[in-house]
Amino acid sequence: MKSLQSNIKKAKKYLDKNHCIAVPSETVYGLAGNAYSDISIKKIFNLKKRPFNNPLIVHYYDVNKLKEDCYVNSNFIKLYNKFSPGPITFILKLKKNSKISKFVTNKQDSLAVRFPRHSLFRKLLKKLDYPLAAPSANISTRLSSVKASDVGEEFGSKIKYVLDGGRCKIGLESTIVNLLNKPVILRLGGLDISNIERIFQKKILIKNNSKEKIAPGQFPLHYSPGIPLRMNDKKQKKEEAFMLIKKRKVSFKNYYYLSKKNDLKESAKNLYSLLRKVKNDGYKMVAVEKIQNKGIGRTINDRLNKASKY
Repeated sequence: MKSLQSNIKKAKKYLDKNHCIAVPSETVYGLAGNAYSDISIKKIFNLKKRPFNNPLIVHYYDVNKLKEDCYVNSNFIKLYNKFSPGPITFILKLKKNSKISKFVTNKQDSLAVRFPRHSLFRKLLKKLDYPLAAPSANISTRLSSVKASDVGEEFGSKIKYVLDGGRCKIGLESTIVNLLNKPVILRLGGLDISNIERIFQKKILIKNNSKEKIAPGQFPLHYSPGIPLRMNDKKQKKEEAFMLIKKRKVSFKNYYYLSKKNDLKESAKNLYSLLRKVKNDGYKMVAVEKIQNKGIGRTINDRLNKASKY
């Protein structure tokens, strides 16, 4: 318990001085900084080599702190009460007197907000006087980090501190829903959108390649291992890694298994780690067998599709 408190205290010390640190969440690790500080936010963009027109998600401990920066509406309350804290991000109207850095929002009057479930991240947020902007802890367009060691691989000594919270339970980024008008899904993620549709009792439009950059995940190339990737393949080419959804009776050294028994949640959790391993093992190309396009399988396919643009 003492070491946990010490780690949170150390994380807070760096954040209070406008440094960036890595933080764990149930989705992926985030590269965090004070969302009210232009200095911190510029550091995030520079470290990630992220274009400034790609907005950041801001993480809050609770609604009371959120209300200092954003207007809440009835659709938000419905979803918040059901799914937060958890892997869902909301696009809300930003208040004119908000202290959120203009670099967070791409100078727009809306803000992407989330309430993370990870207990360590929540404990840290509770100690702070400001919310945290925390995009995924990786170089822009590359694979998100799901372990502290992934963060080290991405940034080395360039960031001051990694708050190690173990391996991320979901392994894919949050689902983003635009609530500025009628609900629209801007990014598939860790929360199956059928759950959101049940709340509203209707189908919701998915618009995950929007030209209107009010949320992350809207650019064509994303989540890439840095090598060419092919989807929906039945067999691999020579000297190519092959990722499969379940174990096969006959296996080869270039076979990489997302799950043992065609488990989509297990596959989601393993996706980025396995793609990272394929690259680190020296393969120049990777093929992925067809994955069911249902539930979180839709999110896996979305990530693979964007990675295939490499």
